[in-house]
Amino acid sequence: MLSKASTLWYVDAPDPLTVLRANHDPDPDAALALAKQLHGDRDVLPIMVGTLAGCAGPDLDEVYIGCYPGVTVVCSAQAARVHPTEIPELLVRPLASEHTFLVSFDAAHGWGAFAHWERGEFRRAFSSSRVNILEDEGLPLVWERPYWAGEHPVRWQAGELPDPQTLPFDPPDFADAANHEWLGFHYRSPAAEGALVPGDVAVCGFTLYPKGQAPDPATLVPPQHEPDLGTRPKRGLFGWLRGHDRVS
Repeated sequence: MLSKASTLWYVDAPDPLTVLRANHDPDPDAALALAKQLHGDRDVLPIMVGTLAGCAGPDLDEVYIGCYPGVTVVCSAQAARVHPTEIPELLVRPLASEHTFLVSFDAAHGWGAFAHWERGEFRRAFSSSRVNILEDEGLPLVWERPYWAGEHPVRWQAGELPDPQTLPFDPPDFADAANHEWLGFHYRSPAAEGALVPGDVAVCGFTLYPKGQAPDPATLVPPQHEPDLGTRPKRGLFGWLRGHDRVS
């Protein structure tokens, strides 16, 4: 169960879950190109290949991208917005995608957020802590009803005293429900046997440096964000990491 994520999804495929199941390795060249497009004011260097299980909530100086046919995921701290509608315009639709989905949460702070744009036009956004609604724009969606009806309450730990104004759901789980509705898998809920899990979705990692301050790629040691990259071989993608001539 992930405790933190800040992700943007750009989707053209009618069934993104099928795409994620069928395509084991993302396109590293497309990922590098998108990283440079989104961070034109920074130097971008490949650092590692991981999965959403360990890379969905990156630091400010990192970005992780998985480019699949009709589905692209960007894991970026820029998606962790108290007000999702305030993300930079470039992040809303950098690929002219049919749909843009934002899913972010931080369980340590009891916060969650999600948002949807269709062909770049805003449709829905929500963000809250366990007590305060921080943003609630657009029409609520059908799948939200059980959460507002109190069917998924906060699971309090022993000794915790609930605030009497607590919302009828746990915001990280609410955001995770949006991810399942739009992408077909959960970050947080226990997965059924054979279900897609975050560790099944590979992403290419990049470090962001101030312009002109990037080190020699040959001296970099990939960070260990997760001890297990999954059972699928990633030799081809690790070969890409060694192809430093692709970094400009």
